[in-house]
Amino acid sequence: MNFGYTILYVENVAATLAFYQQAFGLNQRFLHESGGYGELETGATALAFASRDMLREMHKNPRPPIVDAPSFEIALTTDNVTDALKRSVDAGATLVQDVKVMPWGQTIAYVSDLNGFLVELCTPMS
Repeated sequence: MNFGYTILYVENVAATLAFYQQAFGLNQRFLHESGGYGELETGATALAFASRDMLREMHKNPRPPIVDAPSFEIALTTDNVTDALKRSVDAGATLVQDVKVMPWGQTIAYVSDLNGFLVELCTPMS
């Protein structure tokens, strides 16, 4: 088996794709003509978004994330966390934790996206 994609449920897929492109430099791979599903270019495993309305039509009950009690995070690696953090905040992300060097040597920062999902910006682990 291969890990193909992670799907996050959002109110507006197109706006989310545009935000991720502006905030993190990720390019859109696909947006369905209905606007209900889209993917970003993120390497071997895609980060995808589906509309909460689409899920409701399938008799599911998707919930928005709880900003101050996240159950997961999206981690995006970069060689320059400081620049990535500035870019994301300038694009509308909300600062959660400023740049910090961890005891194991990794540099990290956290923001929340326009939907309230927690995004870690971090240097790659070596």
